[in-house]
Amino acid sequence: MQVTAISTPRYPEWRWRITGYAGETVEESHAGFPTIAAAVAAGTERLVSMSVVERSDSTPPAWPARFGRR
Repeated sequence: MQVTAISTPRYPEWRWRITGYAGETVEESHAGFPTIAAAVAAGTERLVSMSVVERSDSTPPAWPARFGRR
């Protein structure tokens, strides 16, 4: 899992978002933070307290074999 900081024009304060390696959102903060660093720090604290096991498949799909090329 990873923590990222997000901000949008509609909500300009920084918020943290916890996502799985497959890209699904696990949790997002409702509170805003003044800096990226503050948002990521708070999100990291939350991630550590969650004790969640990552179960998404982060392995990229294998490329198909290309016949006739060496």
